[in-house]
Amino acid sequence: MTGAGLVAGAGLAAFAWGSLVERKRYTLRQVRVPVLPAGSDSLRVLHLSDLHMAPWQRDKQEWVRSLATLRPDLVVNTGDNLGHVDGVSGIEYAFEPFAGIPGVFVNGSNDYFGPQLKNPFKYFGGPSMAHSHPIRLDIDSLHRVFAGLGWKDLDNAADVLSIRGTRLEFFGVDDPHIGRDRLDLIAGAIDEMRANDPLAEETWPDPATPRAAEGILTVGVTHAPYQRVLNSFVNHGAQLILAGHTHGGQVCVPKFGALVTNCDVPRRQVRGLSLWNQGLRTAYLNVSAGLGTSIYAPVRFACPPEATLLTLTAVDA
Repeated sequence: MTGAGLVAGAGLAAFAWGSLVERKRYTLRQVRVPVLPAGSDSLRVLHLSDLHMAPWQRDKQEWVRSLATLRPDLVVNTGDNLGHVDGVSGIEYAFEPFAGIPGVFVNGSNDYFGPQLKNPFKYFGGPSMAHSHPIRLDIDSLHRVFAGLGWKDLDNAADVLSIRGTRLEFFGVDDPHIGRDRLDLIAGAIDEMRANDPLAEETWPDPATPRAAEGILTVGVTHAPYQRVLNSFVNHGAQLILAGHTHGGQVCVPKFGALVTNCDVPRRQVRGLSLWNQGLRTAYLNVSAGLGTSIYAPVRFACPPEATLLTLTAVDA
């Protein structure tokens, strides 16, 4: 066999592996994050992202259902749940066991618009652009499913939960990848959240005291981890930020990593837990590689689909 033949054969083998095997190697990544106030009980947070669900993807649906046996204290969904015009039915079935478990969510572009065939090499030129004739998805039905689970919508909004003795203040934005983020609304949303919370007067932090010492954890949630969003979140006090969108690069090179990020997050932070620094402030950043792909690009290589279980522990643990 010639050298060209060997290269072609290796390429076909890699594609077959990525499309037929690795794309369905659903993986649970577990990380520990020492971010809770001193003396707090630990919290188990299930981070789900980028399911890109089509109705026939029963293996993915069953695997997501099985995650309920982890008994998370909180579910955070960072968008791109839909991958087909009829994808809501698959999402409803997959998330059914999580009813009653506290949760929060934000939208991704593929909760609004369906996938379309694209030239994958265009991603090397920068983040993908919106199609001129998008296929609209049933985001209202998707939101009804989430509301039925009791999950809170953080799209350009803020909300609060109390879980196992820790007050969690959340704020989030709608998808920055398609310009729906309203960073200018964050401060007002936080103020409104506290004004409407009957426990706010007891838990508002003293400006001179670190928030962790007040028994509060502040969490920022976004679909796409653009730097402008991460910087704004840290400036507004986020101690933990959760995001998706990148697919971890989706097709990676072993020992090198992602070739593209589909946003401006540094390549080294395209997947997993890291620290995001903004001025003198720092937050933990978890970027999920996600559980799905576009139905028009059904391949993953050196980047299996994943959910993340974050065990949040006290800073003194």
